[in-house]
Amino acid sequence: MTQLWDFAGGIHPAENKHQSTSRPIRQAGTPERLVLPLQQHIGEPAEAIVAEGERVLKGQRIAEVPNGMGVPVHAPTSGTVESIARLPVPHPSGMDDWCITLIPDGEDQWCQRHPVLDYRKLERDEVLEAIRNAGISGLGGAGFPTNIKLRPPKDRKVSTLILNGAECEPYITADDMTMRERSDEIIAGLKIMAWILRPERCVIAIEDNKPEAAAAMKKAAEGTQIEVVVVPTKYPSGGEKQLIQILTGMEVPSGGIPADIGVMCQNVGTAIAVARAILEGEPLIRRVVTITGEAVTEPGNFEALLGTPIDYLLSRAGLQEAKLHRLVLGGPMMGYTLNTPDIPVVKTSNCVIAATAQELPDPEPEQACIRCGQCSEACPMELLPQQLFWYAKAGEFEKAEHLNLFDCIECGICSYVCPSSIPLVQYYRFAKGEIRVQQAEQLKADRARERFEARQARLEREQQEKELRRKERAKAAAEAQEKKKAEAEQATAKGEAVDEKAAKAALVQEALARKKAGAATASETQTTDAENSSPAPDIPALEKQLTQAKSKLETMQSMLEDAKAQQADNVDKLERAVAKNHERVKRAEEALAEAGADTIPATQSTE
Repeated sequence: MTQLWDFAGGIHPAENKHQSTSRPIRQAGTPERLVLPLQQHIGEPAEAIVAEGERVLKGQRIAEVPNGMGVPVHAPTSGTVESIARLPVPHPSGMDDWCITLIPDGEDQWCQRHPVLDYRKLERDEVLEAIRNAGISGLGGAGFPTNIKLRPPKDRKVSTLILNGAECEPYITADDMTMRERSDEIIAGLKIMAWILRPERCVIAIEDNKPEAAAAMKKAAEGTQIEVVVVPTKYPSGGEKQLIQILTGMEVPSGGIPADIGVMCQNVGTAIAVARAILEGEPLIRRVVTITGEAVTEPGNFEALLGTPIDYLLSRAGLQEAKLHRLVLGGPMMGYTLNTPDIPVVKTSNCVIAATAQELPDPEPEQACIRCGQCSEACPMELLPQQLFWYAKAGEFEKAEHLNLFDCIECGICSYVCPSSIPLVQYYRFAKGEIRVQQAEQLKADRARERFEARQARLEREQQEKELRRKERAKAAAEAQEKKKAEAEQATAKGEAVDEKAAKAALVQEALARKKAGAATASETQTTDAENSSPAPDIPALEKQLTQAKSKLETMQSMLEDAKAQQADNVDKLERAVAKNHERVKRAEEALAEAGADTIPATQSTE
């Protein structure tokens, strides 16, 4: 016999399960329209990949999560996309969200499916990808993507795989009836998950108030190493952490996950979805939903297509609107009141309670806490609900967080046992929401600070590089100045004029010589051969003019080299001046040649 342990706290509320277990699971049928929210799981919302007016087939992917954690959404039947708009969705706030509205065409035509005959021949990553592509997320809790949950960290080996069939909350019987009627599919899905994880132990846990389900599961598990364990009925034994403690005696550490202690929990509905995805190629497009409460005449469980409106299911169960007082989505402990029945079934919808005023009366007005301590005694997580309430109400969220606020599973026991009718869970949810908002704002502020610091570092680096370049230019300029000074001293020692004043004087002399040579040439052309020839050109003067022009050219070239070394602004101007002096030297050489000079000394080259 399997050893069992107990957990702290817990209660035994009225079960009210018999109302919905007297009939087998019924097919809900196809409503006139299906409304499919784009976010039916924890993580990033999906994005529509179809357009309004487009015809889709049953099982076709109509929304995908391009980045981040999430799973796609599929068409539950064939039909036409009517709209992609914001509509009411299942949420405690009654908020709207993006939804795809599908008008069924009645043909129920499937898209191409790809069942796997022998998944053991595939790689594990391929099977996990098939589970993701089937859009499977947890059907019994918050909707965590199953493929991610089945891929624990490599350093955390899962030794125990638990299939949660406890279904401890009052009124809900979807898992109970599923285990009674579809035990073989559950075992098939569990085998696939066990093949992926390779645990040492596989356990199916069922509360002892479900003998029919336990018998069906034991029969289906015959010939396997799967244990079917019946646990005592106690709320919330179906909570993941509580069930792990019952079956293993181990506690999940505060802020941790079951994989930290080598355990993983999956829901029986999730197991069926995995089996259908791998063995039949069917994505997650339907689930079993309990419709119960004294305001319906035919309570029971319906297998409904995702996107089916709640009011459609209520009509199938025989809703008596005159008796209806409250609609609760989920169970009476952890569920929430619906503002309208015009919301769809999603992947995490397991129960709808149509309650009368006597069945679920309005809560009593909140009164002052009398410090009775009943909430602390009943808390299954062994928290301090009273202190958490005070801190949450006072807005001292940091203190509440230090008291392990996020370990609260929101089971509702504290509110249930409170004699002052304080909605403790609502305070805790409010505090958690505020802390998440503050953390998100802090994250944004941290990222903004990192960007600012990165910008400041970049500007400082650029300034340092600029200063380094300035120093290098100053150093080069100083070296060029020293070189020029040394050259000037050498030229002075040789009696050569290299300063700017001498250069200007050389230019003046060159201009005068050029004017004189031009006048001599004009006079020569006007004189006939018969006339007395003019005096012969002054060869020494032309040679001196050429020498001065070359000296000026050398000076300008030296000035250009210095400017380039200093990266001065007048480099272009000096280049033009050097070009002009080249022309002047050339003209002086031509004048000397015309005057009858036979040779030009090699030491006076133009280059």
